[in-house]
Amino acid sequence: MKIARFNNDGLISFGIIDDDELVVLKGDPMFAGYDPTGQRVPVRDVKLLAPVIPRSKIVGMAWSYFADEDEQSVAMDSEPRFFLKPNTAVVGPGDPIVLPAASRDVRVEGELAIVIGKITKNVSVLDAEDSIFGYTIANDVTAVDLRERDGHLTRAKSFDSFCPLGPVIDTEFDWTGLSIESRINGETFQEGTAALLKHTVAEMISFVSGVFTLLPGDVILTGAPGRARAVADGDTVQVEIAGIGVLSNPVRRA
Repeated sequence: MKIARFNNDGLISFGIIDDDELVVLKGDPMFAGYDPTGQRVPVRDVKLLAPVIPRSKIVGMAWSYFADEDEQSVAMDSEPRFFLKPNTAVVGPGDPIVLPAASRDVRVEGELAIVIGKITKNVSVLDAEDSIFGYTIANDVTAVDLRERDGHLTRAKSFDSFCPLGPVIDTEFDWTGLSIESRINGETFQEGTAALLKHTVAEMISFVSGVFTLLPGDVILTGAPGRARAVADGDTVQVEIAGIGVLSNPVRRA
């Protein structure tokens, strides 16, 4: 099932995608269930928004993919590594990624994002996937020059618009079949599959929940295959995951 959050003539609602229409729901299905209003609206007539605004945090998994099968075959076991982004970094499909005046080297990375559906603390790997509401697409944006200047990721990852999400949440997506492609102005710069992930989705959730409590609506970015690519004013970034859709955002200078 694909869930969208959308603006229809100034009214923000949630709906289930049914071909080219939205089955409008009475509330946020994460909390209110799938209770339809009886109204249907064409997808083309609404503005799709970020399908979720995290309740408290965005967790970004770092260095999540092996470079290739050779690296995978010789790699030693290691703990997952992560960073945090504020929920104010979130924007939706079609919204601009705004290049801050303080940076001259902003780069993007397309990623699969996990949307947490219930309070999760110290969950086992065996039970971790029970905490998932669904999956969406993310674009993890970083001001690389500020990361190098500061010596940490906080400012570099935290600007408004530095975490586009969308276009929908897929509650039935099978992450093991992940195929992801990221493009700038139509040119592919990242491609990858789940085969080269260093940790399973369950291992990511279990590890993070052992550090702090995950709340419904929190988002975990699972990392990006390959290298990030710099963007400039006027570019368009697209991240495509087969089965979920395409997240597209223009780039604008502040």
